[in-house]
Amino acid sequence: MAILVYAEHDNASLKKATLNTITAAKQMGDDIHVLVAGSGNQAVADEAAKAEGVSKVLLVDNAAYEHQMAETIALLVVDLAGDYSHIVAPATTTGKNFMPRVAALLDVSMLSDVTAVIDAQTFERPIYAGNATATVKTTESKVVLTVRTTGFDAAVAEGGSATVETIDNVQQSDKSSFVNEEMATSDRPELTSASIVISGGRALANGENFTKYIEPLADKLGAAVGASRAAVDAGYVPNDMQVGQTGKIVAPDLYIAAGISGAIQHLAGMKDSKIIVAINNDPESPIASVADYFLEADLFDALPELTSKV
Repeated sequence: MAILVYAEHDNASLKKATLNTITAAKQMGDDIHVLVAGSGNQAVADEAAKAEGVSKVLLVDNAAYEHQMAETIALLVVDLAGDYSHIVAPATTTGKNFMPRVAALLDVSMLSDVTAVIDAQTFERPIYAGNATATVKTTESKVVLTVRTTGFDAAVAEGGSATVETIDNVQQSDKSSFVNEEMATSDRPELTSASIVISGGRALANGENFTKYIEPLADKLGAAVGASRAAVDAGYVPNDMQVGQTGKIVAPDLYIAAGISGAIQHLAGMKDSKIIVAINNDPESPIASVADYFLEADLFDALPELTSKV
């Protein structure tokens, strides 16, 4: 049977997380179908059809799916599930929201945050805040799982020639309705897909220092800006910038941690970064144990100097 991948998108373009998820799905089987559910989303389906390894794109274009509410998306996926052995979604906010509902409606167990595929029934996933890796084997006839996108390379976005099949399938739910959303806008790269991330911690003392010390370096490096949970809890920056087990999982080519001690929950969200640079005046801090380069220095001196030399 084929494998169904749920496409992450904003009705205008495909998000990179989908390409990572396609790579994970290809390690489970060869016949990959991608579900693009939204409104006015033909361009997204066309984009998905070009991804390498995809054999078919299912396009569902209806106002009912414009905001991808978990209740309606779950009903749609369950209605399509009969034709698939696996249902795979990225472990993003959207994926984490609707996939448990899919598993519950199908009356099967679910695997979350998969980081490696051993075979079609056996997977690896982190446990104990990323301090250990569990290898789990499922016996379910229909496998429902989310994948941690940082664990898989992105599939090649061009070169594929999948067919696009339009489906008229409208699922309605009276359990919730869309009211409003407020989206933070930024010219910087998205935190979870940026190749360089610079994060600040509570040692920055206030939000103004993020603007003064972190952002100039981020601008020069073309980096996304993150923060520790302590900095977010202190109100220095919005919570959508939080990196960690309870925030966003990142694995950039370069991660710079400034004034972050390295609590377990923060390390769980960034320790898979390819190169980690830590700036801290405490050489005994936990971040030193995962850093490739550790600069023992006051961040208020080190960051301006580093920025001036980039």
